[in-house]
Amino acid sequence: MTETILLTGATGYIASHTWVELLDAGYQVIGLDNLCNSSATVLSRIEQITAKTPKFVQGDVRDRRLLDDLFASTRISAVIHFAALKSVGESVQKPLAYYDNNMGGLVTLCAAMAHANVRQLVFSSSATVYGNPHTVPITESFPLSATNPYGQTKVMGEQVLRDLEISNVAWQIAYLRYFNPVGAHHSGLIGEDPRGIPNNLMPYVAQVAVGKREKLSIYGGDWPTPDGTGVRDYIHVVDLARGHLSALDTLRRDGRGFTVNLGTGRGYSVLEVVEAYKRASGRPIPYQIVDRRPGDIAACYADPALAASLLGWRAQYGIERMCEDSWRWQSMNPDGFQSRG
Repeated sequence: MTETILLTGATGYIASHTWVELLDAGYQVIGLDNLCNSSATVLSRIEQITAKTPKFVQGDVRDRRLLDDLFASTRISAVIHFAALKSVGESVQKPLAYYDNNMGGLVTLCAAMAHANVRQLVFSSSATVYGNPHTVPITESFPLSATNPYGQTKVMGEQVLRDLEISNVAWQIAYLRYFNPVGAHHSGLIGEDPRGIPNNLMPYVAQVAVGKREKLSIYGGDWPTPDGTGVRDYIHVVDLARGHLSALDTLRRDGRGFTVNLGTGRGYSVLEVVEAYKRASGRPIPYQIVDRRPGDIAACYADPALAASLLGWRAQYGIERMCEDSWRWQSMNPDGFQSRG
């Protein structure tokens, strides 16, 4: 019997790519999203890519009655929980909205799962849980010290789930700490909607290339890095999506939870990204060096060794492919999902 996976936040950037990978792998998928930060156009694009009609429920993960009805009407094997507000800057301005949505959604979902006796969960965490680490690469054993409300919701979310595992050993939870997801599906049909507030560099570079921004601001040119600009671990969103399938398979195989970083283990500087994007797009990327931002650090990248040994997963795509796929998406959809049907 084909297994059914519930995806929360299903029409979002990472979730939509994961939805495609799940369908391609033969899973049944039910997508749940309130569409507050995403577009229903994603659904027709997923159908174009996979030739399968997505099963979608519009609703909020904090709606317990809705969740109970979902679990009662469908035999769901596992949940991949993406639903969350995700802008670091906005979380500083609107902390209560972030705690309400991200923590409230997680607690409500877990209560509904427990009621339905569904206890396999893949949790979308983040490298923001590490705060500003003093050394690199970052391993899973690094202390957690988020520096903003968004990161705190991920730290607290992990703690809620660990308490749940202690309370009942039947829970099997995978904690996936992502680094900086970029790029898009190679079809150019789904990608990161530029209407949102980007959390990393590449959407800003893309907007300059497509003419939506005049120039790129680079925060600091005097970091202790090879070219003086900040270094980050960028990961292709399709690699990241496939990491979720590997996590699901590993939960099934081992019957117990785990925590892994999902990154490439390679840091790219801002200028390396700019140069790669210039090559991918054939467009100039004018930029200016401005002052460092408070709280920024010189370099941040993952140690992906545990994901490789435990999940058998490694990122396949480098910065060139990330930029090529990002540019295809950006040039085909300059206004995101509003560009065309």
